[in-house]
Amino acid sequence: MSVASDPGPDAGPGPRTRRKLPFAKLHGAGNDVVVIDCLDGDPVSDWESFARFALDRRRGVGGDQLLLLQPSKTADFAMGIRNPDGSTAEMCANGIRAFYKYLRARGHTERDEVSVETLAGIVVPRWLGDDLIEVEMTPPKLLPSEIPTTLGEDDAGPVIEVPFEACGRSLRVTTVSMGNPHCVIFVDDPEAVPVGELGPAIEHHPAFPRRTNVEFVAVHSRKQLEQRTWERGTGETLACGSGACATAVAGVLAGRSDREVSIRLRGGSLKLRWPEDGGPVWMTGPAAYVFDGELLYP
Repeated sequence: MSVASDPGPDAGPGPRTRRKLPFAKLHGAGNDVVVIDCLDGDPVSDWESFARFALDRRRGVGGDQLLLLQPSKTADFAMGIRNPDGSTAEMCANGIRAFYKYLRARGHTERDEVSVETLAGIVVPRWLGDDLIEVEMTPPKLLPSEIPTTLGEDDAGPVIEVPFEACGRSLRVTTVSMGNPHCVIFVDDPEAVPVGELGPAIEHHPAFPRRTNVEFVAVHSRKQLEQRTWERGTGETLACGSGACATAVAGVLAGRSDREVSIRLRGGSLKLRWPEDGGPVWMTGPAAYVFDGELLYP
């Protein structure tokens, strides 16, 4: 398929030259991404502007993240990430599964395990069959300066269920970095939370100088959690893999859940385990190829 861009009211008279840029659309548990192959060089000079266009659900392809397949000097491949607002993201854990699915589907690798360089560090996805992929994520960072957040001091340790005010509501938050910042809030019922109001207020709160992702989480049992996520630079999404990793860690830190849990998101379920403090988080979930296309880009 091809998707044409809208030249807009300021395009001026005369024809415009537009390029055909190949892309692939995939999703992991409903977290949809657009993948572009940049192994032979960047086909776009301004990725910030391109991401805003391509991820627009009315004028472009639509998606939660733009993933760029790039060469790496330290891993098998590198994955660049852009949000719908054009900003750069350090990690997209549902995206890394879709990214690995793309690598295999397009013949870039036949291996059952590869290393992928991200701004959050090197992560390792493994093929389990039946479109299930396990990912060895980086160890979580827990000190306030690592998140970063001003809600605590490093010498006091992690920020675990500390009082927090947003939109006139009294909350308790736990902060975790999976290479990108997360603010986890345990609630009775995520479906009753005004995510569209609280999400952006917390994302842009001065306590998070680099903004933050926000997870609203219900604990149904020590092994069963439910999560809704407001993603930094994106808005509410059907799933957030790095958010699920942060939730699993926060559940252990707060004494609310076991080290191995199933987390139900709006787009599907993920399995998470954090075997030991200081170690990596392991995530298992699906990835699906949706379609290939060409995007007409000015």
